[in-house]
Amino acid sequence: MSPVLTVEIHFDLICPWCLIGKRHLDTALAALHRLRPDIQTEIIWRSHQLLPDTPPEGLPYQAFYLRRLGSPASVAARRAQVQEAARPAEIAFAFDRIQVMPNTRSAHRLIALASRHGNEEQTAILIDRLFSAYFMDGENIGDPGVLLRIGADCGVDTTALATAMSVPDGCERDREHEAADPREVPGVPFFIFNGRFPVSGARPPGALLEVMQQAALVVPPAESAIS
Repeated sequence: MSPVLTVEIHFDLICPWCLIGKRHLDTALAALHRLRPDIQTEIIWRSHQLLPDTPPEGLPYQAFYLRRLGSPASVAARRAQVQEAARPAEIAFAFDRIQVMPNTRSAHRLIALASRHGNEEQTAILIDRLFSAYFMDGENIGDPGVLLRIGADCGVDTTALATAMSVPDGCERDREHEAADPREVPGVPFFIFNGRFPVSGARPPGALLEVMQQAALVVPPAESAIS
C-alpha cells in the first residue's frame, strides 16, 4: 500500500503569511512528489477567520492598520518585513491598493463549496485567485459580487454559491471546514501533517519537506481525513 500524507492547512485570506505559507507548501509538495512519487497526498483547507466580527461591508483597511500598529512608520515597517519574507516565494504584495478589510466568511464558503464539488487542484487554484485578488489587485473579497465573479472564473456553480452565501453564519456547512476546536490553533498559517505533526507559521519549503517525509511514515488517524 502506498504511503499517505494528509495535509490540513488552517488559514485566512486576509493573512499575508498564509499566502507565503501556501507558496512554500506548494514548493515543498512538488519536491516531495519528485523525491517520493509513491506518496499519495490529500490536502484539506480549514477555515480560521482572524477577524470574524468584521461587519459584512468590511472596514477601511489603511485606517484599520494605522489604529492597530499606532503610526505610519510602524505600518511601513511591518509591511517591509512581510515583503522581505515574501521575496523567496516570489510574492509582491500591493498593500497600498487595498481599500477594504473584508469579512472572509463568504470567501471561505466559496472555498468549501469548491472543495465539496471539485478536486484539490481546482480548490488550490481558487484559493490562489482569492489571495491574488485581495493582496495584488486590491479587490474586496467580502463583496458577494466579487466572489461570484471569481467563483465563476474558477468553474464554481454560481447558483450554488449564491445559495451558500445566503445561509446564516455558524451553519453546519461552515463547521465542516473549521477546526474541531479553534483554540488548538495558535495562529495561521498552521499545518497538521497526518494528524500528528503540527507546524506553525510560514516555514521555508525545506523545513516543510522534512516534516512531510517524517509524517509520511506514520499512518494518519481516520478522523483527520474527514473534510
